[in-house]
Order: sequence, then structure tokens, then C-alpha cells
Amino acid sequence: MFLVQLIPGAISEMLASVTETGCLTLADRYGLMAAVLDDSLDDEYRHSINRLLRSVIKGRVIPRTGFS
Repeated sequence: MFLVQLIPGAISEMLASVTETGCLTLADRYGLMAAVLDDSLDDEYRHSINRLLRSVIKGRVIPRTGFS
């Protein structure tokens, strides 16, 4: 079993970065995976993640293959 742990403050940094660039990097997606797998995540962060994923679905945020 893999242990996935979210870095404190990672969600806020990721949201700020995606808002500025309009792109979701591979590192951001790994961060999202860790956040989704974290059962102790606050509702505020869950809503932020859902908002970000809806932006990807609607095409406002573009997933990129690079790490930066």
C-alpha cells in the first residue's frame, strides 16, 4: 500500500499557481491526488478542489504534462 501525504499549505499554493497560469501541471495533479485521498481534509479545501476540477472539465484550466 502506498502512503500518500499532503504537504501543509499545498492546496492554497496550487490554487494560486493555477489561477495565475491557467495550467495544471503534473505536480499539481499529484497534489490533487494526495488531497483527494486525505480523509481529514476540511470542507473548505474540498470545495476548492471541486471548483478546480470543474474548471478543468469546462476547459478554463489546461492540464500540462510538465512538472513546472
